Amino acid sequence: MSAVLSLVGVETFYGRIQALRGISLDVRAGEIVALIGGNGAGKTTTLRTISGLVRAAHGRITFAGDDITHAMPDQIVRMGIVQAPEGRRIFQRMTVLENLELGAYARADGRSVRGDMDDVFALFPRLAERRSQKGGTLSGGEQQMLAIGRALMARPKILLLDEPSLGLSPILVETIFHVIADINKRGVPILLIEQNARKALQVAARGYVLETGTIVKEGTAADLLADDDVRKAYLGED
Repeated sequence: MSAVLSLVGVETFYGRIQALRGISLDVRAGEIVALIGGNGAGKTTTLRTISGLVRAAHGRITFAGDDITHAMPDQIVRMGIVQAPEGRRIFQRMTVLENLELGAYARADGRSVRGDMDDVFALFPRLAERRSQKGGTLSGGEQQMLAIGRALMARPKILLLDEPSLGLSPILVETIFHVIADINKRGVPILLIEQNARKALQVAARGYVLETGTIVKEGTAADLLADDDVRKAYLGED
């Protein structure tokens, strides 16, 4: 199976501080890939580098065979690489409907936007009930649904999810992960960053473990779930 997204030897800096140290990973068509690691490991920086929000100093990033290492963020979105960022980052003074409409800002096929919005409302019925409500008045779980829904409005060819379960109740965590699996079943490959390593690996096909900007392990999700080091460091098992 060919890689949709590929990073080879990517290094990223914040000033003189090196955040990524030769990252190499790929996401293949139709799969969910989990990227797990502790705080400060470089997970969010990886997504920001893919999205062009931070520039790779070295290495190469390709998407659908095209080199996007030096592409601008708006170009990357138009290519189909769409991110739902950590912390949701919705427009709090805008309504649910307006937030979703902004998700489609880069699209030229305006006639199909309404149909895609209906699909988002089918995926998240709670958003349909609150379509006229200001984003800032939604619960944390509803805001996460809105962040993912807004990303889907861009018609992603690959979806980058950064900590989608952060701060949510256990029931809502289950809901979000069911939705992630549903999105993937529709043919959208997903690169998933998640501190809930167990849930991430349960839904993923493969995974990578990131420590201090370096990938230290990779393999199938099943192999990583069974790995003693991963179980001790990230699954809370002795």
